[in-house]
Amino acid sequence: MGEAESDLHRVRERVLGGRTGGSVPRREVAASWRRVAACGLDPGAEPAVAPLAEDELERRRATSGLAPMVPRLVAALSSVVDAGQLVVVADTDGRVLWRVGSPGVRRLADSLGFVGGSAWTEGNVGTNAIGTSLVMGEGVQIRGPEHFVESHTRWGCAAAPLVDPWEGRTIGVVDVSGPSRGMHPAELALVEMAARLTSMEILEERRAALDRLRAHAAPLMAGMRGEALAVDPAGHIAAAVGLQAPERVRLPADLSGGTVWLPRLGAATAEPLPGGWLLRLAGAGRDDPDATTTLTLDLGGTPRVTVTGSHGSWTQTLTPRHAEILAALVLAGPTGRRAADLAEDLFDDATRVVTVRAEVSRLRKALGSLLLTQPYRLSPAVRARVVLPGDPRATLPGSSAPVVTTLRG
Repeated sequence: MGEAESDLHRVRERVLGGRTGGSVPRREVAASWRRVAACGLDPGAEPAVAPLAEDELERRRATSGLAPMVPRLVAALSSVVDAGQLVVVADTDGRVLWRVGSPGVRRLADSLGFVGGSAWTEGNVGTNAIGTSLVMGEGVQIRGPEHFVESHTRWGCAAAPLVDPWEGRTIGVVDVSGPSRGMHPAELALVEMAARLTSMEILEERRAALDRLRAHAAPLMAGMRGEALAVDPAGHIAAAVGLQAPERVRLPADLSGGTVWLPRLGAATAEPLPGGWLLRLAGAGRDDPDATTTLTLDLGGTPRVTVTGSHGSWTQTLTPRHAEILAALVLAGPTGRRAADLAEDLFDDATRVVTVRAEVSRLRKALGSLLLTQPYRLSPAVRARVVLPGDPRATLPGSSAPVVTTLRG
């Protein structure tokens, strides 16, 4: 043990033993110890929160928005993985969703309760970089003896929050952990760089999505009268007619279509677009605020979906799998379907929820605000119908999905 680490151990033993005088922990470590102690956790305690069940872990992976970032983060941090460290990606609750590292360091992590779905946050297993980084909103490195829980004092970690600059919120945290003696002070800078690169990639993806929304909205809005905006799910403006657009619109968290009230803009009618919303504001030339958006799933040939509203219509070609999913959701009506239900609809196997969630996530990228989650369902502002071939037995040839069998009669 090095001299610096021995000093940290002496500080930890004195402070947590209730003795005064002498050196004190770093400001962020001392604050973290106070938070943990206030939760009633003893330094000699074991983790108080059990890991998530497998289905809940998979649900969080699918809905976190972090999955596309994991390969890039691992690539950016490949040098620390090669050096025997563990790369971890956690959500904003501090729940471990992914981890990549050598078998040896994974076994060590397991012995500390650092398994998939575990909660490495303040008040659960003590001071660590994941929890402290989330609390502070910045990168932080925690050396072995700076951990509150005794069993973690041989563990070191460096973490930085993953920020979505488009929405201005933290969506998770990336962490590098491993035996304390193998941690290098420069690893914090490396983790922070990986997190910043990820934020830049998110920004570029959001800008590209806004451009696609703009391309969809432009022909629909060209002949509109009155005031209208096309916005993405975060409220960024893609197009506007009849008014000088604000920089961004604050949308209701539960927006699903129909009449809404928007700060500074007043009453509006929201209609779904692929990747966003059309907002028709109150005023002269405005269409009927109770107008219904219609979704038609056409399975008469190449599967496609057509969405029609007072603003016009747009059509999207679907893969057979996405057509099966959409058919199941149309048949389910407003109650929707859970992932396990959809797995039965598609595969006659309720355990295939991981595949279902991945496919629905891809479908939502195409249809955007038309699809809602928890449970999966169509927006209540949408009236949906399915069009079958003249001979229903020809519906989606080659499909063996139970939902298609039902449609064939």
